[in-house]
Amino acid sequence: MIDAYRKHIKRKILFNFTLILSLLVSVIVALRFGSYDMSFLDVFRALSGGGGASGMVIWNMRLPRVLAALLVGGGLALAGAAMQTLLRNPLASPFTMGVSHGAMFGASLAIFILGSGGAESTGRILLNNPYSTALFAFLGSLLGVFVVLTLASLRGLSPEAMILAGVAMSAMFTAGTTLLQYFADEIQLASMVYWSFGDLGRASWREIGVIGITLGAALMYFILRSWDLNAIESGDDIASSLGVNVERVRIVGTLLASLITAVSVAFVGIIGFIGLICPHMVRLLIGSDHRFLLPSSVLLGALLLLVSDTFSRTILSPTILPVGIITSFMGAPLFVYLLVRMEVSR
Repeated sequence: MIDAYRKHIKRKILFNFTLILSLLVSVIVALRFGSYDMSFLDVFRALSGGGGASGMVIWNMRLPRVLAALLVGGGLALAGAAMQTLLRNPLASPFTMGVSHGAMFGASLAIFILGSGGAESTGRILLNNPYSTALFAFLGSLLGVFVVLTLASLRGLSPEAMILAGVAMSAMFTAGTTLLQYFADEIQLASMVYWSFGDLGRASWREIGVIGITLGAALMYFILRSWDLNAIESGDDIASSLGVNVERVRIVGTLLASLITAVSVAFVGIIGFIGLICPHMVRLLIGSDHRFLLPSSVLLGALLLLVSDTFSRTILSPTILPVGIITSFMGAPLFVYLLVRMEVSR
């Protein structure tokens, strides 16, 4: 029995080690390829502090983008894994709670009221004041979550009802965004659409630091609560009998998961499916023990988003496709496959 348990644990550790190794390889490949051609030797020389033009490209453009992909992908996957357990729903994700729709509404409001959108003489769309747009997106993303959690606290909503409340908030934010787009001029409308495309190139070193601190704090909390999450997955009654304060863990955990998503989408735009499919992939491969599920989801989310972003930068180089489009194209069929596999395994 003990030998079987040790073998089981070793398999989980080996899976994480494989993910880490894959991440290291993917980081080097992502730094190597792009519109500016360089060799792997140039990459290592630039990382060590030399490289001239290659060093400028690495440190000012590619490395911040790679780090943003790792942190945002890991954060969205962590948020999805936590929400699916806390709300006891396999379809739960950060976006089920209306986070992305709230962010879109907030960003659109900033563009419409503050005139944050603009265009260059070449016709390229840009944001004149990205920080005000990010602030409004952050506030909008947390607004829906605040309403849902307030209802859950005051009215004692069940996990299923919380998801329905999140869907209702998503519909309301979508209606508000559509109304703003209807009255917007051409530049404002183009800026709203541009912001909705996930773009990791928007994140500077400062934003990367904020996302990293938020992800680190949330991951530490969820790891410390991993046994509580294991108990909650077995049911609220069982968790309560084991001494878990289910309501407090659910509200705090949902708030933290939403905060990670809010910070991420506020800086880089909307990126779908990472928070939904990565936890399911990990569960199918190594099980639902949150001591391993949470860090593995972070690693897989980081890997999946980094690979998607590298593909989006190189497939039509020098044109860079929005990474949100790539993750949706990859995530939709993969999600259908996971649904079919879960149904067959029942």
